Amino acid sequence: MAHFQHGNNPPIHKPAQSPPSDPAHSAACIFLHGLGDDAAGWATIADQFQSANKLPYMQWVFPNAPENQDAMQSAWYTPTRLSPFPSSRPELDDPEDEEGMMKSVRYVETLLDELTGRGVPPNRIVLAGFSQGHAMSLLTGLVSAKYAGKLAGLVGLSGYLPLAERIQQLRAEAELPAVVGDVPIFLVRGMKDMLVPKRYFRINREKLQELGVKDEAVEVHEYEGLAHNTSGEEIKDLCAWLERVMPPLE
Repeated sequence: MAHFQHGNNPPIHKPAQSPPSDPAHSAACIFLHGLGDDAAGWATIADQFQSANKLPYMQWVFPNAPENQDAMQSAWYTPTRLSPFPSSRPELDDPEDEEGMMKSVRYVETLLDELTGRGVPPNRIVLAGFSQGHAMSLLTGLVSAKYAGKLAGLVGLSGYLPLAERIQQLRAEAELPAVVGDVPIFLVRGMKDMLVPKRYFRINREKLQELGVKDEAVEVHEYEGLAHNTSGEEIKDLCAWLERVMPPLE
């Protein structure tokens, strides 16, 4: 059961340095932070790219998760423990917070609505996130009745695919096709990440394959020596991927 205080703090917006004259040629990235973090902790990514004159045509949106009373910190949903080993008694495991996750999906949809309302096409918007933000970017991109299959791509940094056994049913409830299709996906993790064990990265990839996402649509990186964090190498790879899935149109 999700217990959120009402309302999210407003997102941080970083406008494009060189916005195209035609909004249909613009590009945007919504980036969702992790558990206990906030938008300000990640808005520096846009600053780094812009100071290097990378993706100057892209605008950025960094939302803030609400305060979660169960987690006693900002969270997109109430977290559950991620074990490095399969459970011997899965029926005793804490259930995933589907209610909180779907509430966050609806919130992310409002952010997408704002961008499309300003003329940015869905296929020029990337949904990205770190840790819990990884979970929410993939979940929204896979089960949103309004936006699944329509976005430029999905980015998951150091997270996992939540509700993995429920995705097909949630897609059916949203009247989405059983096969996801070839939405570009960027999936990465640090090889020393102890918070999100490697088996969740494997489950994430296997579930995408089951959903019909072709291997060539998924770019995967695992970084030697990296814990539950980001690195310069990872951000450089992300930039190259963003440039490829959303090149300038004018």
